[in-house]
Amino acid sequence: MGYRVAIVGATGNVGREMLVILDELKFPVDKLHALASRKSKGLDIEFGDHVVKCEDIEDFDFSTVDLVLMSAGGTVSKAWSEKIGRAGAVVIDNSSAWRMDPDVPLIVPEVNPDAIMGFAKKNIIANPNCSTAQLVVALKPLHDAAKIKRVVVSTYQSVSGAGKAAMDELWTQTKNVFVLGPTDPKTFTKQIAFNVIPHIDDFMEDGYTKEEWKMTAEVKKILDPKIRLTATCVRVPVFVGHSESVNVEFERELDEDEARDILRESPGVVVVDKREDGGYITPKESQGEFAVYVSRIRTDPTVENGLAFWCVSDNLRKGAALNAVQIAQLLDQRGLLVREDA
Repeated sequence: MGYRVAIVGATGNVGREMLVILDELKFPVDKLHALASRKSKGLDIEFGDHVVKCEDIEDFDFSTVDLVLMSAGGTVSKAWSEKIGRAGAVVIDNSSAWRMDPDVPLIVPEVNPDAIMGFAKKNIIANPNCSTAQLVVALKPLHDAAKIKRVVVSTYQSVSGAGKAAMDELWTQTKNVFVLGPTDPKTFTKQIAFNVIPHIDDFMEDGYTKEEWKMTAEVKKILDPKIRLTATCVRVPVFVGHSESVNVEFERELDEDEARDILRESPGVVVVDKREDGGYITPKESQGEFAVYVSRIRTDPTVENGLAFWCVSDNLRKGAALNAVQIAQLLDQRGLLVREDA
């Protein structure tokens, strides 16, 4: 017997990807509910070979489901997740609303699966930021081998991380560049077509943005509070797929060959690292894939015990929807997800 599952935000990029991945991974779904705001009520939503009608979140009885995958933004999650948890369902939330709550585990299954046991305090589990998720999958095995002291990361984040409107803006601006049409920004602060923008989320008093702060705080919570991390997050004119340039300083020596071997054996990681033209992965190749790809592993000679590498993943999958479904699988595997009517 499967579970009764609801997707909140089912009409969005990540919500639709969650539906696809639930089907691809054959997660045991007995009954699927697609939920969104009232304006989406009645829309046809595809789930595998079936079509379900989108329902209004305001009218839904959450006591009738076992699991809720939440991908409707922080405001919606703050308003609903605790109420859903009290109704008995487990919430896996994709927003930033609960990530730093001490009573809510922040989970990447390949990295800190045992932390999931803390979910029962609120019946909420947080999904990390898209750029954090892929980074910690690559960092975890290296940290286990040589203990990370410091990380410097620059991200190259696709527009899909900012939603459908952002993807539409890149598409429209790109077309308009060729026909001399308007390229005025609406979603972004500057033109994104044929440009890069070193600004994701709001600026903070120290000059970092909230996106950069999230990476620092989340890596500490998921992996190790002693790790020092500094990030520069950049939006680039790519539709899907986040990339990261990563420099790591370790406590102990870890040469590039050993690191390459360790990563090849690590869950969720695929190493493509040939020192030749095209011997690396770009965002284009990561689209639609589950893995975190690591390329260009090399010694960083500017610090003692340093390595540098390139990291790429589909942000709508491992950075969001896939990680959420993997958390659901982890709950199922450990017997932590139980039908209330069982």
